Formats: sequence, C-alpha cells, structure tokens
Amino acid sequence: MSDLETFRADTRAWLEENCPSGVRQPDAPPAAVWGGRRAEFYNDDAKVWLERMAEKGWTVPTWPTEYGGGGLSNDEAKVLRDEMQRIRANPPLFSFGISMLGPALLEFANEEQKKEHLTRIARGEIRWCQGYSEPGAGSDLASLRTRAVREGDHYVVNGSKIWTSDANHSDWIFCLVRTDPDVPKHNGISFLLIDMESPGVSVSPIQLISGASPFCETFFDDVRVPAANLVGVENDGWNIAKRLLQHERAMLGEGARSSSMGPRRKTLLEVARETLDAPEGRLPDAVIRDEMVQLEMDQACYKSTFQRSADAAKAGRGPGPETSMFKLYLSEMGQRGSDLRQRIVGAEGLGWSGAEFDAEEVQIAREWLYGRASSILGGTSEVQMNIIAKRVLGLPD
Repeated sequence: MSDLETFRADTRAWLEENCPSGVRQPDAPPAAVWGGRRAEFYNDDAKVWLERMAEKGWTVPTWPTEYGGGGLSNDEAKVLRDEMQRIRANPPLFSFGISMLGPALLEFANEEQKKEHLTRIARGEIRWCQGYSEPGAGSDLASLRTRAVREGDHYVVNGSKIWTSDANHSDWIFCLVRTDPDVPKHNGISFLLIDMESPGVSVSPIQLISGASPFCETFFDDVRVPAANLVGVENDGWNIAKRLLQHERAMLGEGARSSSMGPRRKTLLEVARETLDAPEGRLPDAVIRDEMVQLEMDQACYKSTFQRSADAAKAGRGPGPETSMFKLYLSEMGQRGSDLRQRIVGAEGLGWSGAEFDAEEVQIAREWLYGRASSILGGTSEVQMNIIAKRVLGLPD
C-alpha cells in the first residue's frame, strides 16, 4: 500500500469516528460556520465538528502545523476533500481569513504576525472582513483616501470603507490605507490589520434591493492602530492587495457560499417540470430545453476547467491572473441561471412576502435581484476583462 493509500485509509477511519451525523447533510447545501468571537452554529454537532477539525489542523490542511494547520501535502489535502465529500460532510469553517487573508499573511507577514493571527484563523476564533472599496474608490481601488498617519508606535486612521461584507459580524478587518498622499496613487498605500473593537470604529449595514443586508459601511474616526499591525513595508501595500485579490477571485470562482445558506432549494429542472406541467420526459418548451442544456454544459465545463487550474496552482504556485477569467465567467453564468429560473416561473416568481407565496417563490425573486451584484463584487466584470486582456492574453494597452 502506498503512503497516499495509507493516508486515505487513516483519514477515512478518522472521519467515520469523528464526523458527527449532524454535519452530514446529503440533501442540503452545506450550512456555514464563520467562527469569530460571536460564533453561531447551526446545531451542536457543528461546534463539535469545528473543534475536532481545528485540533487536527484540518480546517486549513495545507498550512504549516506551527500556524494551526495540518501540514498536509496538496495530494493529501485532495484526499481529505474527497473523503469529506464521500460522507457528505460540511466544511467545518468558512472564513475570509482562510480563503483570503491567511494565504497573504503566509506570504508577506513577519513571524510575529503569523503566530498572532494564523492560529486564531485556523481555529475559527476570529472572523475577518475586508476593507478595500470606498465611496470614491471602487473599481479604481488605488484612488482610496482613508488615511493612516504615523504617530510614534501607532497609526491614526481616518476615513471610511463601503461594501464591507459582514463587517457587523466581524472581529477584525484587513484594510488598505493611504500612508503617503504625495506619491503616485499605487505607491502610497499600506496594508493594516485593525481590531473592529478599537475606539473610533463604527459600522452601518446597507440594505439591498433584494431585502438582504450582507454589506456595510465602515467608518474610522481617529482610530489608533499599533504600528506592529502593518503587514509588509509601509507604502508597499498595493502588492499585497493585488495578491489577496487573486485569492479572493479564486474563492469567488469556486462558488464560495454565503452565510445565507439554507435548506436545499429545487433544482432548475424540478422548477421547470412543475411550472410546465411535465413531471417526466421531455420538457414541452424547446427554447427552455435548449437554454437549460446549454447552462448545464457550461457549468460542467467550468467546473472541470476550474479544478484543473486549482490543482495546478496548488501543485506549485498560487493563483494567478486566470482567476479573473473564472470570476468573470461564474458571475455572469450565475446571472444567466437566476434569469432563466425567473423566466420559467414567470409571475409566480414575483412573490416578495406574505402567506400567499411559498418560500421558493420568494427566494426566486430575491436571488434574481441579489444576483445583479455578482458582476460587481470582487471586482467588476469590466475590470476582470481588462486584467484578462493585459495579463492573460498579453494584449497592448
């Protein structure tokens, strides 16, 4: 038996013994545990599952063991993923710390910062949010104006961020700030880690047209941040920011799920069969049939291509500019899917609230509206196309 086969057998046995039944959900999308100081668990088993996986280091299986990881090779981590999927085990922890900040800290942080933050991320003790976009610096992120002025052993931060996902639930924020206003805009930016409980930090949720409120405005009023929380070199934060954005787009390209996960909804085919009164056999509407088949083919092609790229990245390098291709395609494919679902159900998908509408009808309308944001969040589709043109295709400016 090879070493990898032995690892698979040991992993399978450990999961069977330690994965509680309450986190094995074959008929529902995985429920989310985001961790943090105010962590919420969808059941008691979810808390046990996080504790056991964190103790094993398998919330971040490829991170070094000294930072709370499992120290697994990429091949071993793939075996772990396969075995978790085999028993339909929910991931123990979702976290921007895991998917975005952690990889950036591993690459750019000093040893003290790694020891302070990475283990807490791995154990789900701290929930992070991202402080990038500002009211006047969205797609042109380098135009940000939130200032950080050095005063002795601290930076004093003033300004605001917008579209800060789940800032009202987060403990810390990784934040881009301007530390030198007199140099070209990309050169005067630094990368700071800020405790959200610091005096002067305030958060205001933003109500969206879909009725959800996952985004916030975050304000900094004379917030004193220890200079030790500067990652990398002062005024060189743009390089860290770009790298982290690649990790973010890889996360979005993988279709990372949000904290709004709930019970399994009907598939597109189930909705079409009910709406078109076709419980079995071929759907009567040829146009709908063609669109559904094309969407399923595109989803299958996307999944295979993304997996090949992810395996290649984990084998020897981090994510590159190709993550923009995945982010662009997935966001627009998702919009096509929600639009098709809305068109299939027609007026029955316009429900908003009230006893006369069932939960599925209400969700269709809200998801269609929320889906409009997918080609904006994480970098607009136009920005992604510019990156693809320049850095993937090598086209001239």
